Amino acid sequence: MPKSDDERLVDLEARFEQEDPHFARSFTSGRPARPREFRHARAWWALIIGVGLLIAGLVLPDGLMIAAGLVLSGLAVQLFDPPR
Repeated sequence: MPKSDDERLVDLEARFEQEDPHFARSFTSGRPARPREFRHARAWWALIIGVGLLIAGLVLPDGLMIAAGLVLSGLAVQLFDPPR
C-alpha cells in the first residue's frame, strides 16, 4: 500500500533534521540559512592558513612549511567541492 503524502513529508523532514540540523531549524524560525553544501567558512579559513604557511615557507627557506602549506591548501580546495 503506498504511503500518504503526509508520511513522506514527515520522513523527508526527519532526514533533513538528521543531515543538517541548522538548515532544518531555519525553516521553523523563519530565517533561512544556507544548506551545508554551500557553507564554505571552514574551507576559506583552511585556504588562508595554507597560503600563509606557503608564503612563510618561501620567505623563510623552510621546506617543511612549504610542504605543509601545499598540503593544507590542497585539502582546503577539496572542501569547496560539495559531496555528490
